[in-house]
Amino acid sequence: MSSKPTRQAMPERDAGESTADDAEQLTPGAVLDHGRYRLLEKVGTDPRCDAQLWRAKDGVLGRDVALTILTGDRSHSNAASSARRTLERAMHASTFNHVGVARVLDVVTPAPGDPQGVLGVVIAEWTHGTDLIELVGDGPLAPGTAARLLQPLAAAVEAAHHAGLVLGADHPQRIRVTPEGDVRMAFPGPLSTASSSDDVRGLGAALYLLLTGRWALDNPPDGLPTAPTGPDGTIVAPRTLRPTVPLELSTVALRALGSPDTHGTTGGVRTGAAVLRVLEQHATFDEPTSSAPAGPRENNEVWSTQDPKPDKIKRKKLAVSVGALAVATLLVVGWIVANLIGVFAGNQSAEGPSVTLDDGNSRPPPAPQQNVPVQVTAGTPFVKEQTPDSPGKLGNLFDGDPSTSWATDSYNDQFGTGFKSGTGSVLSFAAPTTLREVVIDSASPGTVVEIRAADGSSPNLESSPVLGQQTLSGGKTVIPINEAQPTQNVIVWITQLAPAEGKFQSRINEITFSGTPA
Repeated sequence: MSSKPTRQAMPERDAGESTADDAEQLTPGAVLDHGRYRLLEKVGTDPRCDAQLWRAKDGVLGRDVALTILTGDRSHSNAASSARRTLERAMHASTFNHVGVARVLDVVTPAPGDPQGVLGVVIAEWTHGTDLIELVGDGPLAPGTAARLLQPLAAAVEAAHHAGLVLGADHPQRIRVTPEGDVRMAFPGPLSTASSSDDVRGLGAALYLLLTGRWALDNPPDGLPTAPTGPDGTIVAPRTLRPTVPLELSTVALRALGSPDTHGTTGGVRTGAAVLRVLEQHATFDEPTSSAPAGPRENNEVWSTQDPKPDKIKRKKLAVSVGALAVATLLVVGWIVANLIGVFAGNQSAEGPSVTLDDGNSRPPPAPQQNVPVQVTAGTPFVKEQTPDSPGKLGNLFDGDPSTSWATDSYNDQFGTGFKSGTGSVLSFAAPTTLREVVIDSASPGTVVEIRAADGSSPNLESSPVLGQQTLSGGKTVIPINEAQPTQNVIVWITQLAPAEGKFQSRINEITFSGTPA
């Protein structure tokens, strides 16, 4: 749902002989806006607009929030005008809702008692996880993982530009990675002079950073290596630094960075949609690197100053170990039971041989086919119109962890009103399989799901036969599959969404398949 800030951007109050140095009073424990927001942890700075990025506690609602604090000399007309323009743009962005952008909750001007160097504050919902600099702290990411992580931000940039908004997604500490593995614009508040082309350049710089560990725009944060340039002053392509980077990813990162006049690149990529198309082609659902955030969200203790980052890989290793222990236990119990049966049944050799009467026509009964779990090896978004829903979270459908989920976008109306006819994904198996049963774990009752046999990983919906259909209930819903032919790909196709807070949205935690190998 969209939300508007509770205050309007206004001329600064208490203007006086303040200086930017007064902003040094911004330390953990300080309070802003009549004591409502208590600063917990400084997570970054944006020197281009004298902004400080903080995690804070909202004392009224008892939740963590992200503060973009604009600082400067209130008596300086240019600084005050620039801050006012940034606050106005952030206020307009409060009507924009997208998974790739933190929602703006409030926009406030200085209040009595605030440090004199504060020119205004943009308050947004807090994004748990880590920023891009921490993400590449142990080295650049695998190209497929980098493409997957960046998809929500690229989709958000494209949607914002269609809405006439600028996000300001061109600073690595304003962008964070969620525990679910999505890159998100976490600190809204674009520069007063920012344009839509700056957002596209920011996408190129973010992709360059994930692929190489280097920042390709001006004014990088302290300690972050800059992109190297060749003898002619042009930025070196990611593929030159890492030959494993696909040519298309390297090219789109370089060309999205901007014009030859400012960055020496060839240009040619001007929209977030162009970047998104390349990301979708190269995204993979491999396990993220150990530097990627994971784990549950932190509690709401006022003085908790660190955003915890439990290791998701260790958690999965623990789950595998527990599963192996359970299998070993079952084998031991089975061996004991078999021995007990032998003891009570007696010694067959002492009782004489068994005799089987056969009339010559009897045949051994055929062994029944056993259903076995079918492992999903890959997944890709699937839509007939518009853009995919939450492509960066598609791997949550088959990651074996029901605490993670994939969700559709939030729609004002049901499908069938001309925007989309449905949404879903193509899931692939290691080998052709005859499906017998599909189980969907969802908290969105009323969702209607079709399971269709797909011809290849890029199928046509009309030529994909329906194997089963069901309206989901809360929790796990079993979809029986009858008279199915062997298939290696299926379409999970949602034709009706569940009502959600006055709109329509469906969420699926996990999909499991069982069947018999072909």
